[in-house]
Amino acid sequence: MLDLTVHRLEIADVLRIVPPKCEDARGYFVESYHAGRFAEIGVRAMFVQDNQSRSTQAGTVRGLHFQVPPRAQAKLVRVVRGAIMDVVVDIRRGSPTYGRWCGTTLTAAGGEQLFVPRGFAHGFCTLEADTEVAYKVDDYYAPECDLGILWNDPEIGIGWPVDAAAAILSDKDRGLPRLRDFASPFAL
Repeated sequence: MLDLTVHRLEIADVLRIVPPKCEDARGYFVESYHAGRFAEIGVRAMFVQDNQSRSTQAGTVRGLHFQVPPRAQAKLVRVVRGAIMDVVVDIRRGSPTYGRWCGTTLTAAGGEQLFVPRGFAHGFCTLEADTEVAYKVDDYYAPECDLGILWNDPEIGIGWPVDAAAAILSDKDRGLPRLRDFASPFAL
């Protein structure tokens, strides 16, 4: 199998990964995850749960979500249909990039994935209707540890591809606190 293509984003430990695609007249085959190959590039998370979401409309925002210790989660995110702008925010106290965001576009056609380490808030905005996102996590969902940060916190300043009036959000995401009102349990 060919090597993974790895792009390090602006914040340390956040990786954009493109598995090789073998194509022929029938279509393609992709090995989307291989623990050994991912460990070689620094992704040593032992994933225990797969999740999938479908968003019917472009401009749907989900996030910014994370789980706090003792049930913090790393994520490996990919798009199985459509496209998203995928975003992470560093919420690790003492990090030189605390409160900064970085993002990338993930598409089903391109097969890109984003590795989100523990200590980051994660969210995305759909760029196409009927977008489906699948992601692996390295700890089980724990509702008592499930938190988030306001998706359009002006102090973070994420350059979302949708304005606040047009964004499609859940009531939960609309009511999340700003980063300055969150006492992060994550530290470097």
